[in-house]
Amino acid sequence: MTLVDDLLWRGLIQDSTDPDELRKALDGASITFYVGFDPTAPSLHAGNFMQVVTARRLQQAGHRPLLLVGGATGQIGDPKESSERTLNPPEVVAAWVQRIRDQVAPFVTYEGDNAATLVNNLDWTGPTSVIEFLRDVGKHFPVNKMLARDVVRNRLESGISFTEFSYQLLQANDYHELHRRHGCVLQFGGSDQWGNITAGVDFIRRRGAGPVHAFTTPLVVKADGTKFGKSEGGSIWLDPEMTSPYAFYQFWINADDRDVNNYLRYFSFKSREEIEELEKATAERPQARLAQRALAYELTALLHGQEEADQAVAASQALFGRGSLEELSAAVLRAALSEAGLTRVTAPLPTVGQLLQQSGLAKSGGDARRTVAEGGAYLNNERVTDADAAVPDTALLHGRFLVLRKGKRTFAGVELV
Repeated sequence: MTLVDDLLWRGLIQDSTDPDELRKALDGASITFYVGFDPTAPSLHAGNFMQVVTARRLQQAGHRPLLLVGGATGQIGDPKESSERTLNPPEVVAAWVQRIRDQVAPFVTYEGDNAATLVNNLDWTGPTSVIEFLRDVGKHFPVNKMLARDVVRNRLESGISFTEFSYQLLQANDYHELHRRHGCVLQFGGSDQWGNITAGVDFIRRRGAGPVHAFTTPLVVKADGTKFGKSEGGSIWLDPEMTSPYAFYQFWINADDRDVNNYLRYFSFKSREEIEELEKATAERPQARLAQRALAYELTALLHGQEEADQAVAASQALFGRGSLEELSAAVLRAALSEAGLTRVTAPLPTVGQLLQQSGLAKSGGDARRTVAEGGAYLNNERVTDADAAVPDTALLHGRFLVLRKGKRTFAGVELV
């Protein structure tokens, strides 16, 4: 398949400028494209991952990436659907810019004829005076077209500041500047950015340049109606300090069967044949979760490295009695137990029955004794036979952790503090 055929098969093109011209650009000689990320948090999240891997795809097909982190637009914020954004201090935004630049940097290569470049829109927006901006940029934007944008129209009754209303001009000017400075002829982003992106295409045309192209990727929505990139613990971040590699792995492992085929096409770099084989396996043997396992391992290795992916797999197996808990690092073990629920205790250690109750695996002391008597209680994957037995200090993993399990699939962690 050509690049465009592959993007279409994967469902990665939702909206686009002229499809025939876009195909000529993407399936022809190398072009320069850009995708932008605003630093509205200290890390990108799973939703942004779509843009990161799509940029990687385009570079692997021979095109040159410009990865823009918005030191200027991040101080303003794209209008939200419901309310005004809280403006972060410039020094906070600047720190987040550097964090996000470091996050996206490893996904592309900076060598060869199509070497990637990291750019910051504060470099050209910061030195521009208000008068210059209004004359050179604002003059080309009809207010009636800006008012027609969905998010602006929806906010008119509740109110929208001139600051957020003007965001579209800043992003459009980014495309023009990257076209002028780097010969950029393609922008892509999430479908919620279509109005901003086409404003840039139109602005370049009004300035007598171009032609340029654009497309958007679909917003990912879970089949159960919950927001993609969220789990019970909150957002799934790309920063390992905010979402551990184990938690990142578990997010994909727990993907709904109704969603996993889309996720494979959107995020995986496997071939069409490999993906279709996994889709077939999901339909025939959903309980094996082969697609989820393949996707979780691939994306965890892509983001955090193969060693962390291997540790995440080992932790998943060990916690359910299919591997050695002793082989897990303290960091991985703690991350895994934190996902399940980590109960902190002080010395001396309670009995097994008390730990079952304190961790929530048993409702009462009597329930704990019944679980033990029925053979359903485990401590560090060893079956417990006496609910009143003392837990020796030697049982502590890394000198501080215990793994409790009830039955085959319900477990909790204990940490000695």
